[in-house]
Order: sequence, then C-alpha cells, then structure tokens
Amino acid sequence: MTFLSRSRNLTLAAGLALALGCPTRPGVSQQPKQPEVKPAPATPIAVKKDELGKPSWDPEWDAIVEKALPVEMLSNQEAHAVKPFCPRFRSMSEVDRRAFWAYVFQALAGAEAGLEPTTDVRHTEPEVAVKDTVTKRQVRSEGLLQLTYMDADRYGCDFDWDKDKELAEKDPGKTILQPENNLTCGVKIMDTQLVQKHKPLASRASYWSTLQPGTISYRVFLKQMTNVPDACRAPASKKHARAAEIANAGSVTGAAKGAVGVTASAVPTRTN
Repeated sequence: MTFLSRSRNLTLAAGLALALGCPTRPGVSQQPKQPEVKPAPATPIAVKKDELGKPSWDPEWDAIVEKALPVEMLSNQEAHAVKPFCPRFRSMSEVDRRAFWAYVFQALAGAEAGLEPTTDVRHTEPEVAVKDTVTKRQVRSEGLLQLTYMDADRYGCDFDWDKDKELAEKDPGKTILQPENNLTCGVKIMDTQLVQKHKPLASRASYWSTLQPGTISYRVFLKQMTNVPDACRAPASKKHARAAEIANAGSVTGAAKGAVGVTASAVPTRTN
C-alpha cells in the first residue's frame, strides 16, 4: 500500500468516526462546558449582616445555584412567571438570567433561614406538623431553604438520612445542611413549580410559604427582593429620569438623609 493510499484511508476513518460521534482520541473524554456565571447583588439582610460582621451569604453559593439551573428555567417561557420581579427577563443575556436566579435563592434563604445554613425548625402547627416519610419522625425543616429529608424522595435531592442521623442536630456536616445539597435541591423544587406545574414564582401553590402571596413570610421575601440585578429593572421613563437628575443635583446632606438602613428578620415558616 502506498503512502498516499494509507493517508486517504486514515482520513476516511477519521471522517467516519466524527460522523458516528466517536472520539478521535481513544481514552480522552470531553468535559461538559461550564456555564458562565456572575455574582448576584447582595440582599438587604446580607448587607446588614456584613455591616455587623456576621456570617452572611457566601458568593460561592451564587455559582452553585447558577450551575444547577436547568435550561428550562432560563428560557423565554419563564419571563411571565418572574415578570413582577424581573420585568426585562426576556431581553436579558443568559448570564444575567442566571444571576437573577442566584439573587432569588439568596432572597429566599434570607426569608427562610436568615442566611444561616444550619437553621432548623420543627413546626407544631397541625397543618405542617406531619411525619417525615424518610426519618419516620415529626418533620423538621432544615438548611438555607428549610427543606426536609422526604424531599430526597420527592425531588431527587442528595440527602442521606442514614448518615445524618448519627450526627448532631446542627452539625454542618449533615448532608441536608450542606449549602450545595440544600440549594441544588431548592432549584429542583423551583423547577417543578415553574416548569412542570407552570406556576409563577409567587404562587399560593408554592412549596415555600415565603413565596405564597398573602402570608407574613411572603412580605419578608418581598423585602429581600428590593435589590435585584440592574439588568432586571424596567427602563425609567424620561420623566422619571429627569426627576432623578434633579434629585442627584441636590446637596450631599439631603442625599444622606434619604438613605435608610434595611433590616430583615427570618421567618422560617412553611405551610406545607
């Protein structure tokens, strides 16, 4: 066989391998492309905690949320579901949409658990004081998003009760208290609400009472949603823009008097 023939055969073999989706270099696996992420703004409670020198929202948790998001939650179909909180969602880039969702989960964690990963609550109200089907004990809401062990069965979350039952109640090593496990589980629950059940972000049918309009905890959540990413905000009208220019031209003292500190109290109450 001539050199030219061997070269032609190799070229044909490589083309066939590509056509069949086979790697041309055996033993070398291609890593999935990681999505581009960006930090979300700080919620009011995160700002306050930073000012007080207390543990607050970890920026690494933004990346956990943003990388866990399914493509459906980033699609234009969800623009209506989040419109009250992010009017420009449909026109935003994918990276800005991811940052918005990271902010939502930060606000949710602020309202549910005060941004404290080891928060846990055992409810006594009859409507929520049910038995956890996994632990066989009265249900306890735990972690940043106040989740339960039976969510592992319902939503495929990475909680291991057999391991955790040997640990102390607030041991940060518990699988349900680890921020990555808790937040990724929350993304799955949110995906069920928005994508599978076609419910808006704020819904009486939400897993979390903090997302159920009309509840006290929903008002707490709303307070945490006052600093959404700039890309979300509706463009100001010319009239409002002119008013802002006039206000900005005022004295520094006047501007300082207008600044109001925001505090938030966690209300980790669930109705389901």
